[in-house]
Amino acid sequence: MKLRSHIGCDGILLKQMPAEFKDTSVEVVVVVQHLPSEEVKPKYNAWGKVTTKKSIQAAIARMLQLRQQIALAQSSIRSMIEEGRRF
Repeated sequence: MKLRSHIGCDGILLKQMPAEFKDTSVEVVVVVQHLPSEEVKPKYNAWGKVTTKKSIQAAIARMLQLRQQIALAQSSIRSMIEEGRRF
């Protein structure tokens, strides 16, 4: 059986075994070796640009700015609803 796992910051490796090994004597051989760090693949937005923390923060800031620019007053919304009911 070959498994990949993670040793926690407390130095403890936890492994749950399959049910077929319940109440059975087994011999366990443990080989510990570092795995090569997995490369983090970049994520891209809908326009093909790399998504970064900075680009996400900029997009959120722009959405908040647009929301303020196009926000409608509550009275405007009510009048639009009333106007729509006439038709």
